[in-house]
Amino acid sequence: MSAPGGAPSPAPRSGSIGPQGGMPMPPQQPMAPNPPVGGGTPGPAAPSNPAMSQQNLNQIVIDYLAKKGYTRTEAMLRMESANQEIDGRPLPQLGEDARPKYRQGFDLLKIWVEDNLDLYKPELRRVLWPLFVHSFLNMISSMWPQDAKPFFEANKNLFLPEHTEDIRALEPISLPEHAQDNVIAKLYRANKYRLILSNPAFSNLMQFLENKSKDGGSVMSAILSSYCTIITKERAADDRFSFAAMLGRAGDAHTFPLEDEGIPGHHPGSAYTGDNPAMTGTLPRLKLGKLPMEPEMETDVRGELAEEDQKHPPAPGQNTLVQEFDQMIKKEEDEDAPTRAEIPYPPSTARDVAMEVQKVKENRDRFRIEGRTGGVGPAVSVCMFTFHNTYDGINCIDFSDDNMLVAAGMQESYIRVWSLDGKKIKPTHEGIDDTPPANSHRLIGHSGPVYAVAFAPSATRTEGALAPTNVRWLLSSSADKTIRLWSLDLWQCTVVYKGHDQPVWDLSWGPFGHYFVSGGHDKTARLWVTDRVRQQRIFAGHDQDVDVVCFHPNSAYVFTGSSDHTVRMWAVTTGNAVRMFTGHTGNITAMACSRNGKILASADDHGSIFLWDLAPGRLLKRMRGHGKGGIWSLSWSVESTVLVSGGADGTVRVWDIAGPAQEPVSTQGRVVGEGGAGTKIDAGNTSAAQTSASVGPGAGKKKGKDVVVTPDQISAFPTKKSPVYKVKFTTMNLIIAGGAYLP
Repeated sequence: MSAPGGAPSPAPRSGSIGPQGGMPMPPQQPMAPNPPVGGGTPGPAAPSNPAMSQQNLNQIVIDYLAKKGYTRTEAMLRMESANQEIDGRPLPQLGEDARPKYRQGFDLLKIWVEDNLDLYKPELRRVLWPLFVHSFLNMISSMWPQDAKPFFEANKNLFLPEHTEDIRALEPISLPEHAQDNVIAKLYRANKYRLILSNPAFSNLMQFLENKSKDGGSVMSAILSSYCTIITKERAADDRFSFAAMLGRAGDAHTFPLEDEGIPGHHPGSAYTGDNPAMTGTLPRLKLGKLPMEPEMETDVRGELAEEDQKHPPAPGQNTLVQEFDQMIKKEEDEDAPTRAEIPYPPSTARDVAMEVQKVKENRDRFRIEGRTGGVGPAVSVCMFTFHNTYDGINCIDFSDDNMLVAAGMQESYIRVWSLDGKKIKPTHEGIDDTPPANSHRLIGHSGPVYAVAFAPSATRTEGALAPTNVRWLLSSSADKTIRLWSLDLWQCTVVYKGHDQPVWDLSWGPFGHYFVSGGHDKTARLWVTDRVRQQRIFAGHDQDVDVVCFHPNSAYVFTGSSDHTVRMWAVTTGNAVRMFTGHTGNITAMACSRNGKILASADDHGSIFLWDLAPGRLLKRMRGHGKGGIWSLSWSVESTVLVSGGADGTVRVWDIAGPAQEPVSTQGRVVGEGGAGTKIDAGNTSAAQTSASVGPGAGKKKGKDVVVTPDQISAFPTKKSPVYKVKFTTMNLIIAGGAYLP
């Protein structure tokens, strides 16, 4: 085969795939060996003109790719070969010869972009940001801080206000060690920055960098090749690159990325809090409204509620259940929401209808919490369940939604489930469970410590022992790398889910059951469907363990908190990261999304709670009051106005979401709040004694260092010596909490 240009094409090695038809080509006949010198072994003949042959070879391949229409492959080859001398040797990157190249190349490109056609300016300006970041980091890693600092100062204003947070994070770096420890620097080094360019703009850029290769163009090409993924689009295929759209943006000086550009999950504009209308669109738009009900199910629920209204008419001044249902639906219709087609669920059953009916009843009859009234916090109360004789063997606790059961995952690889009222657990169906009734059951199957337990969604138990809305299933995850689904009718394991190849730290049910998400030591989170043994999605992107996971209330998104100190939000439908939140200085130990779907609360082992506004992707505020050791559980009130937390310092704390954003006050040896009564549960045997646990205000005293408490804290409930593993707002707005007594 002759290549364009007349030079014979080099034959591939034996067994390689030929360019035509995919068939292997025969190996080339070996050349005559050189005569041995001084008794040495024969070697292959050297090409007569190495410089010419390398140049020809590059040209042959480029011409061939152009002829076949492989424009993107050709462009990538040009970028990578631009970092070579004509004979194939790499250009010098270190030493005095390369020192001015980063600054020189960047300055040349900056001037060229501003002198370019107005049609291409907006998209070419966006190329400057990753080049700026990596030029700076390369200079730092090459130990040229005297060049890096002036370069950074001279150019940082080009990228304000769109990249304010990233610039602020990168500015203190002056040594290679700083870059290795800096979260944002590591983020840019570990992930390729996505750029989307129209074909003409991309071709012009590559030609310019090739022409200026000796003046720093090759260094810019090398950065694009190593740290960027460039996606080219035809003008006709993407409305954003139409002539009308480009001309409309021609005078725009901003460089903010398109919504699908940048590092996946990390959007430099996400922390921007100004009023610049040009900043809209820097983040993917979220659908935070509630998942709509199926029309048939809505009809069934309405019919059931009408029957309930006839049997039990509302009290004077109280809504009928049908009126309450209509108000709930009307409130949800105003928001952008995912559709049932996007998130497939199995057809609704009679149990689903009964649960929705119960939710409407609870919503109408709940204790209402509207935040601070006249500066005084709401008078919420906490019911604390304390486990005794556990010998520090409990790893995790969960309460069922029907307020009937509590489960604890043990260090000794088993799970124990108790009745909350201490009475014997009645069988759900006659003849299924042959064991005599007891107030607890032990579930054995895992071969390692159990790190998470989670009851499937259910509704508060209604009249009669066999109510259809009671909890039926329990999930657990373990150091043995598996997740198990347990039937609470049979008290046996029914499914083992395998996929993680390291211990599984946390799991969470979707709001309607059916789906659940898990996170583990393998740095991934995984989405599962209960009736499939293999995961449906793998959410990969964290640099360290995924320690905590939770669902958005509409089940369209999941949240992951990691030991890399970041929180990410992922779309269930695509598996892509749509938000990333940075700001935690410790490992993230708890997360909860508000019931209205608008705010995420995340907590860390340094005692801070962060509130994130999901739609604009920004930090609302940071709340402090807990001691060191970690906040292990968070839960939201029904109205999403109050947050409750519990943790290692042995306190349950209540927080006002819309509270005053003032300077924190320092309290020494003082915890505001009062004690409460609860139930002691003895984990050493199966009996749960109904005794009152008095909790005195002196129990929460801190010694030594002051405890900083922000004004958002409404009240604090100290225990004696019980770290709080779990807190939960019920659907009636009662707080229940659980912990183990550690003398």
